[in-house]
Amino acid sequence: MVAFALNHMTVARLSYAELLDLAASLGCVGVEVRNDLPQPLFDGRAPVEAGQMARDRGLRILAVAEVKRFNDWGPERAAEAEALIGIARDAGAEAVALIPRNDGLGLGNGERQANLRLALRGLQPMLEDASLVGLVEPLGFETCALRYKEEAEAAIRSLQATDRFRIVHDTFHHHLAGDGPIYPALTGIVHVSGVVDPKVAMPDMADAHRVLVDRADRLGNIAQVAALQAAGYAGPVSFEVFSPDVHALADPAAALRASMEFIREQVTALAA
Repeated sequence: MVAFALNHMTVARLSYAELLDLAASLGCVGVEVRNDLPQPLFDGRAPVEAGQMARDRGLRILAVAEVKRFNDWGPERAAEAEALIGIARDAGAEAVALIPRNDGLGLGNGERQANLRLALRGLQPMLEDASLVGLVEPLGFETCALRYKEEAEAAIRSLQATDRFRIVHDTFHHHLAGDGPIYPALTGIVHVSGVVDPKVAMPDMADAHRVLVDRADRLGNIAQVAALQAAGYAGPVSFEVFSPDVHALADPAAALRASMEFIREQVTALAA
């Protein structure tokens, strides 16, 4: 059985309260909230109040996103991380999202691994103090300084920090990075989105192409989710959709429900 969640980016035009109501109506286990939407995080509410609003609806705040360019570590990044971790702790969230730099810099072999370990080493005590998990999200773009899950896994294990860090398996980024190995035991959350445009070449796929998963999906979402579950992953599968066309849907609930039913049916059929 797939346990679904909802990332606020998928319904970026909804308020925080509307996000919670929609997630609850769809039977989601939780939500991911973001600090990169036009509206303030939690629509300006205090984190304690926002966390209670989620719990009142039977929802978990799975993650607060995001610490941007986390592997470009320094005093400024540390201060940003500390502030977001404090917000997540006060809201009763389970994790904070850690997004690597994606500007074409820091790509050198040896350099990128050292920068990643430096950042994780700095984040580890902050997360421990707050009893939170850091969700490390490799981005499949060629311009990203953390493109491959293998490097995230190696860095986390080298620091003996598997109790404090988990990897995000994003089906879009996994496909762009070449569909490499999966790490179900170290996966903290799965992000799903589809690309259905037949004209866009894989190297040109961008966030704006990411829509809800249906039969026209080109990313292999069903195979990825099924493989993770077969290998023991039982955590949430969260919709993270960036397409403006999805954001503009008049009835996002119906579209999400249809995608959820499709994914459940197909993953079950593949596992049979």
